[in-house]
Amino acid sequence: MKKLLIYLEKYKMESIFAPLFKLLEVVFDLIVPLIVADIIDSGIAKGDTGILFSRFAILVALALCGLACSFTAQYFASKASVGFATDVRQALFDHVQKLSWTELDTIGTNTLITRMTSDVNQMQNGLNLALRLLLRSPFVVFGAMFMAFTIDVKCALIFLAAIPVLSIAVFAIMLVSIPLYKKVQTALDKVLGITRDNLQGVRVIRAFRKEEDEVRAFDQSAEDLRKINEKVGRISALLNPLTFALINIATILLIRQSAVQVSLGVINQGDTVALYNYMAQIIVELIKLANLIITIDKSLACADRVQAVFDQKTTMEWKETTEGKESETEAVRFDHVSFAYASASEEAVSDISFTVNKGETIGIIGATGCGKSTVANLIGRFYDATDGCVSVDGIDVKDYSHDDLSGRIGIVPQRAVLFAGSVRDNMKIADETASDEQIWNALRIAQAEDVVKGKDGQLDFMIESGGRNLSGGQRQRLTIARALVKNPQILILDDSASALDFSTDARLRASLAEAADQRTVFIISQRISSIRSADRILVLEDGRLSGNGTHDELLESCEEYREIYESQYPEKRKNRHLQEAHA
Repeated sequence: MKKLLIYLEKYKMESIFAPLFKLLEVVFDLIVPLIVADIIDSGIAKGDTGILFSRFAILVALALCGLACSFTAQYFASKASVGFATDVRQALFDHVQKLSWTELDTIGTNTLITRMTSDVNQMQNGLNLALRLLLRSPFVVFGAMFMAFTIDVKCALIFLAAIPVLSIAVFAIMLVSIPLYKKVQTALDKVLGITRDNLQGVRVIRAFRKEEDEVRAFDQSAEDLRKINEKVGRISALLNPLTFALINIATILLIRQSAVQVSLGVINQGDTVALYNYMAQIIVELIKLANLIITIDKSLACADRVQAVFDQKTTMEWKETTEGKESETEAVRFDHVSFAYASASEEAVSDISFTVNKGETIGIIGATGCGKSTVANLIGRFYDATDGCVSVDGIDVKDYSHDDLSGRIGIVPQRAVLFAGSVRDNMKIADETASDEQIWNALRIAQAEDVVKGKDGQLDFMIESGGRNLSGGQRQRLTIARALVKNPQILILDDSASALDFSTDARLRASLAEAADQRTVFIISQRISSIRSADRILVLEDGRLSGNGTHDELLESCEEYREIYESQYPEKRKNRHLQEAHA
């Protein structure tokens, strides 16, 4: 939490004025019992109505002053806490944007969402209450004890003994409950994750009639959250009855001692009422403090979780400017490259080497999970190779500035991602300065021109979040167009035409070839038809490069490629078997 306090620096004035006005309110509250005592001893006992009215007017004035101070303190506390939460949330979002895919995979999307929303909101509430009440309650407690000493020392000793006992009880419960609140937030992460997966995959769940299984899984995670909440709730619930019991014992002792002092003539009856009022104020403030501590416990637990994200440093450092001499012919080179994901026990790709010249079209094929997408991610430097070197245009990707490398490469991922907004807004994500003419040209190449022209508003047609109001093929064509808008030197299509029919796929490849203009294109696909006309084809098997050549060359030299080819063209397998039998 201490590290996060830097985001409170802009609100130093508010952070000082909020508790300051609360302390002024406390001063007015501490004067009230003395005025009440004077009313009893001087007004009621002597029958002086003038004193009654004058003291009543003073009480009203104190109440109005206290109310004004309370409102002012609330204003400053709210301004500081809301500003603090806004800055923390923005800084957290900015920090997450700087993390590499390795750190994002490790932390997890669900956890990041919880920490950016629920945790930060809890911190905001905790700070708001802390600025208003954290100093107020102790000031009332010790102020009441001080005022008690001004009335009678023997009675005040009861205050002096009760306050440490109460403090020990409160802080003991706080120390036990803080770690449990961290577990509560972790359990909440799990519930959020299951909820998110179910909402995103609701159609699949219903298609396979898995509603009951998912309900059971959710019930189990919700039950775990309930149990940990009940556990910490039972501990926190001890605060109120424990403080009530201790303070009531102190009150009984106080009344007994003050009665003795009144009998001896040491103090007046009004002083007894004042002492009781001070004890009552302590009761109220300790209850507030107990509840405040529960909220602060939660806030501190949430702050630790948020700080853990800030402490997660990226393993990927970028150069300020690109360093190295650009090759005139070489586009991409893998030099004995190996890579393993952070949570994986085995390498995704192992000892891969190949060179691609500028203007070439390269097909990448292989079984599911063989490392095709990993190769694409390494070219774009979403991950750093654990061994070997990946070069783009003859320069190690680690020697590029972030803007320079991303400007050279356009990647269309497997999962077509579109954002809520117009078609034009989605296209301009690639290039904010792109004109409508550039966008239409990219749409034409991506075979998406007819799709957009058929929509109301065309480029102004509003796409729903995730492209829910588009078909799978339409989403893929629009994401391909978005990558083309920035006219990248290297275009990577990571199985991004899987939802297209063969005719549209063929037109797309022909259009890309026509508009290539020395652009290097990587086509990752499961379809032989999508890559057979490529200049070269890379065949991956279990993370290793098992073939590198043209379609015809690989049919002769690569068994893995031939198996894939014959699985998609079974008549070719039959013809080969007939030829072998005839021979």
